[in-house]
Amino acid sequence: MTLLALGINHKTAPVALREQVAFGPEKIDHALEELLKQPQVRGGVVLSTCNRTELYLSLESQEKAQEQLTKWLCDFHGITAKDLQPSLYWHQDARAVSHLMRVASGLDSLVLGEPQILGQVKKAFALSQDNHSLSSELERLFQKSFSVAKRVRTETDIGANAVSVAFAACTLARQIFESLKHLNILLVGAGETIELVARHLREHGVQKMMIANRTLERAQLLAKEVNAQVISLADIDNRLAEADIVISSTASPLPIIGKGMVERAMKARRSKPMLLIDIAVPRDIEQDVEKLRDVYLYTVDDLESIIAQNLAQRKAAAVEAEFIVEQESGHFMDWLRSQAGVSTIREYREQAEAIRASMTEKALAAIAQGANPEQVIMQLSQQLTNRLIHAPTKSLQQAAGNGDVERLNLLRDSLGLDHQ
Repeated sequence: MTLLALGINHKTAPVALREQVAFGPEKIDHALEELLKQPQVRGGVVLSTCNRTELYLSLESQEKAQEQLTKWLCDFHGITAKDLQPSLYWHQDARAVSHLMRVASGLDSLVLGEPQILGQVKKAFALSQDNHSLSSELERLFQKSFSVAKRVRTETDIGANAVSVAFAACTLARQIFESLKHLNILLVGAGETIELVARHLREHGVQKMMIANRTLERAQLLAKEVNAQVISLADIDNRLAEADIVISSTASPLPIIGKGMVERAMKARRSKPMLLIDIAVPRDIEQDVEKLRDVYLYTVDDLESIIAQNLAQRKAAAVEAEFIVEQESGHFMDWLRSQAGVSTIREYREQAEAIRASMTEKALAAIAQGANPEQVIMQLSQQLTNRLIHAPTKSLQQAAGNGDVERLNLLRDSLGLDHQ
């Protein structure tokens, strides 16, 4: 049995290729079904995110696996091996185990230590459970990886200093205002970055939030989660004066908040300070806004120093995390190797039981035909002993004849004999 991890990620492939190889939610069930039809595949998990597409597999044998699985992946997505192979990586057994543990712990992420990947790995695992596409070894590996990720979070500071733009924006706001709890915060946009910002703010006790977005339905989903009010982009001009902090991240090609809009808001606020954090590219807030009195405008570039400082702290924690992964992957491989022993022991016991049953049946038949029971039992014990020790005796003779002292001692130890 072989464990295999193969795929592409942000380190090996450009976004154009990652898009081609991604498994959308509507494709996962079919992909798992087709994977299990491939030669030697006993179980599989498909992990597909914006930064990686990976297959985690247990195989009966690795013979021709690389060629077959590459062909399957290319055929499934309608791409050529020539386009895929330069970006494709393969990890087998111990390296596959270590790779999954690093992925689940955020050590292989674009943003070092980010926590979202663990949820994505758990979701991929759950989908494989639902589709009955897990082997016992894969199930054990994923469960172990989840506990390793938890240990990394608990025993290191890998997640103590977030390095996302969203968290940096919240950090900046907390540095400028003594408390965010009683401030009114306007969030412009409802994409992934603003979602993270909203959750961070909620965790820090913010009670008053407004979410402005072009699509109200999307904003309402987020608003329900963080207990915020929803307004349209057109309402910003009328409601901007209420905001102590504005954090904006949309995909708009043109600024949404202009200098005149902010001037009107500041007049209504009677020059009460306002913090604006623009983390959109292109920018959502006109640059001239920074010239206004009592208005503090920061862009995504201004957040770089916060991110750089926190990233340095995360890199230090990552050293500790890598040690945990190395230790835990070693433990898992010890368990995996022991499973081969369990199988061998089971076969050995089944063989011995078959010999016992066969000889007992013959002995009982002899007694039933009138043979002397005492003689039958003595003959049974002798024959049973000879049959059971035949193979070990042959191995001992071969080891002794070859002068293989190491093997001889190993056999003696296995048979419960003292070493010579």
